[in-house]
Amino acid sequence: MAVQVIRYQSPSRQTTHEAQWGVVFGDKVTPLPGSFPTTGDFVKHGLQAARSAAARDATLALADLAVLSPVTSNQQFVCQGINYPSHVRESGMDPDKLPFNTIFTKASSCLSGPFDDVIRPRHVRLLDYEIELGLVLKTDLLDEVSVRADNLHEYLAGVTIVNDVSARDVQLPQGQFYKGKSYRTFGPVGPYLLLLEPSEWKRWPELRMTLEVNGEVRQQDFCGGMVNQPHKTLTELSGLQNLHAGDLIATGTPAGCAARAPGRLPMLAAKVFLSEAQKWHIFIKGGLRNPKYLQPNDVMTLSIKTDDGALDLGMQRTKIVAQTSHRS
Repeated sequence: MAVQVIRYQSPSRQTTHEAQWGVVFGDKVTPLPGSFPTTGDFVKHGLQAARSAAARDATLALADLAVLSPVTSNQQFVCQGINYPSHVRESGMDPDKLPFNTIFTKASSCLSGPFDDVIRPRHVRLLDYEIELGLVLKTDLLDEVSVRADNLHEYLAGVTIVNDVSARDVQLPQGQFYKGKSYRTFGPVGPYLLLLEPSEWKRWPELRMTLEVNGEVRQQDFCGGMVNQPHKTLTELSGLQNLHAGDLIATGTPAGCAARAPGRLPMLAAKVFLSEAQKWHIFIKGGLRNPKYLQPNDVMTLSIKTDDGALDLGMQRTKIVAQTSHRS
């Protein structure tokens, strides 16, 4: 059976900033023995304790805990882009003409908790959201491997909710995914790291992603719609770079983002008649009239689960706040 794990601070330890790990049973939490400073430490040494945890030992009230990101800031944050046909189309491209896996990274310092505020930088006006399924590695990958759809459990510990928050007026005009997506707090993760049994990994395509803003559903799709599936992505990444236990891979988002490409004719006209500066000036001006972009006090709620509830990654809830001043 899948195990819902959280990383948290209890009221008695908030002054020392010491985080603990626990297993959720309804509205209670069973604390896990041992110290696991990083996600890598936990997945290497704490999985057995998590699977052995019992509801009778759930002594903590979940509501009393400060729930943190289950992925710690030392881990790599690797992302897939345009990995759902619906999002490819709303981005103005043809999914049949993208025969490659788009890979980029976010700064690990953007990782934040599932209930923390998302801070909109002063210069950002087109702030967007992207719900994604996050994969958390169980083992180091230091050489090329061939991962199959039926042995994901050998390489992955579990799954979690990721919101790939994006400053479109930085990312798109500058052509820099890293800058537009790496501001602090632009990576809410959690609440749960859901540990899956080997037989449960075959159900990941049944996971339904839902993102709401102020109660309005903006994104909803099944994870099975992704083009480059987890086993193919792990295989490709292992031939490219070193990956480590606890690292996070965000697998792309479906349609429903605030950012949308104009129709083909406007895009063609812009390409022929407008300079790059003029084109992006018009893009930003139009975006300012788009009510879908996030504003201060907007609340995002994200969930990923199977329709029968057997696999449930919890509910993430974050609020947009405006950056007020430089930190001293």
